[in-house]
Amino acid sequence: MARVTEITVTSLRLPLRQPYVWSQGVEEAFTVNLIALGCEDGTTGYGETPAAPDAGAQKRVLEKLGAEMTGRSVFDAAAALQAAYRKHFLVFGGNMPRYFNQLRNGLEMAALDAQGKILGRPVWDLLGGAVREEVGYFHFLQGQTPEALAEDAASAVAEGHPVLYLKVGVGADYDMAAVAAVRAAAPEARLRLDANEAWDQAMALRMIARLAPYDIEYIEQPTPSTSQAALAHVAARSPIAIGADQSVFTLQEVHTALTVHRADMIAVGPREIGGLRPLMKAAAAAEAAGVPLCIHSSMTTGLTTCAEHHAARAIAGLDDGNQIMWQLLARDIVASPDLAPKAGRLALPAAPGLGAELDRDAVAEAAKRHRAFTG
Repeated sequence: MARVTEITVTSLRLPLRQPYVWSQGVEEAFTVNLIALGCEDGTTGYGETPAAPDAGAQKRVLEKLGAEMTGRSVFDAAAALQAAYRKHFLVFGGNMPRYFNQLRNGLEMAALDAQGKILGRPVWDLLGGAVREEVGYFHFLQGQTPEALAEDAASAVAEGHPVLYLKVGVGADYDMAAVAAVRAAAPEARLRLDANEAWDQAMALRMIARLAPYDIEYIEQPTPSTSQAALAHVAARSPIAIGADQSVFTLQEVHTALTVHRADMIAVGPREIGGLRPLMKAAAAAEAAGVPLCIHSSMTTGLTTCAEHHAARAIAGLDDGNQIMWQLLARDIVASPDLAPKAGRLALPAAPGLGAELDRDAVAEAAKRHRAFTG
């Protein structure tokens, strides 16, 4: 039966290699909640989720939802999570799918990891089976100045990475200087931008007109996520492809973006959509609409990278420049396998479950750091 016997949640604070600069500010560290799901046969599955807005508060809610899974077969996880949402959210009028999706993602990830370990199969087999041997990823440019970004771009091109990804929306002058510097350093690279909701419609169109000469492949979520109509207004007038990210955090929002507002790209990850199985549903909807899906990562560790890679191996209509973020950490919590793409490509081995071996010392260090940070 493989009953779930316990679920434990550990909050981790993970410093970054260098400050993370984006339209919403500057981050010095990521905080995640690591979930360990234990089964009666001794199997342990692991999952995680970004701990927003507060790790301790989220931990308590995760434990409450996890209690609904305890005592049931790990293979009943989908039904248990559906029942948990109804019991703890809908019954009280708390129709909060975006918040619940963050929680569901971590719990489902741990359950799928355990299921795969019990069956001796990689998680991509539980998602329908692999349709590709390797997955393409973009190089996430980092640096606090245009000069530093240009240096990173040149290094990435020298290492064979075909797609570069740059955060904009920091300020018009800074954005233009950064794009110009990166393009000069990498004149042949495919360059993508992400404004993270920084611009209103008019500002977005002005910035797009200024950016167009730099041969930009794609701009992600230039307008606020609260209005898909604003995104559609910009997409209809833009000479650069426009993608939906923060505006497509539920399956219903993905459907609207595809059928009504016609996004050129859907960028969504398991953290936003509620797990790997909901991500497969979003990918199927995008495939039906003829729109590629780019797996969007979040402020997470290599554990999420492993999970996203399993989905990526099984998604038919996948983009060739997907996102990972573990490499931004000063120290990851995954000891193996090697998660670094080579020339923008990665093929993880077919190990049971997610195939991730945790670095126990790194986990303990991050947990201690979180306790010290919160006092």
